[in-house]
Amino acid sequence: MSEATHEADYRATVTSNETLGFLPGTRIELARRHDVRPTPEHFVFDFDGTLSLIREGWPEVMVPMMVEFLQETGTTETAQELFDLVHTFVMELNGKQTIYQMIRLAEEISRRGVSPLEPVDYKNLYHQRLMDRITERREALRSGKTPPEDMLVPHSFGLLQALQQRGAELYLASGTDEQYVREEVELLGLDTYFGPHVYGAVDDFKTFSKAMVIRRILDENRVDGTRLVGFGDGYVEIMNVKEAGGTAVAVASDEAGRSGNPDPWKRQRLLGVGADLVIPDYQDTPALVEFLWNEREYAAL
Repeated sequence: MSEATHEADYRATVTSNETLGFLPGTRIELARRHDVRPTPEHFVFDFDGTLSLIREGWPEVMVPMMVEFLQETGTTETAQELFDLVHTFVMELNGKQTIYQMIRLAEEISRRGVSPLEPVDYKNLYHQRLMDRITERREALRSGKTPPEDMLVPHSFGLLQALQQRGAELYLASGTDEQYVREEVELLGLDTYFGPHVYGAVDDFKTFSKAMVIRRILDENRVDGTRLVGFGDGYVEIMNVKEAGGTAVAVASDEAGRSGNPDPWKRQRLLGVGADLVIPDYQDTPALVEFLWNEREYAAL
């Protein structure tokens, strides 16, 4: 995948957050009437927040780091003003590769009259700090002290097993650097499901995007987007799946609380880019799979 592709900024295409309601007896929210489609064959998953919870709390590392660098410019802005600025653009860019947030940081530093580091240098510094935060989680998984289920969106294994049993091909595409994604996929025991189909960001960020992964899947398998289903908690993968003609499942996961309720901010944001379904986690896997395979009719919706 050598084609350079920039990831688009967030742009709401759906103005109303009203939906058709929930599939009976489930927490599966249907955003629009579901047309009968060909049997799904290829499933693309985002990683952090969609499956993995290892990096839960990452904004608490990224935002303070960026505030520090902006304070070092000698700006007269208060810490709270800088926090509000940084938090806003970090969350607006959430879903894109990490490097895009670092590009914005470099731009903000330049605006304050200081020559910034290269964005990749800021990304590396961020990863060092993030690793300090999550090393204990990773080691607990590695030692067996923490079972993988405790670091996954609830019922992830159940969904992946159900899809695999139906012969679906599973792919993982993450905005996190590929070396870390592959390590954490193994720590969580997800390599059984995704095998070699694990794709993540690289330093030469223009040579990777989730859209490129999707195009590769469709081209190599000679299928159109109607046989594609995507799961994600970020706007990029939802937009990419919809643009390809696939079905987009928004995972509005409550990462910190694992409450089984959708995160309101994620729900609103993902509905805004055209998600077809919204779920808080994978608690309703049987009904979800039957719905995607057109095995149930929901006349009331």
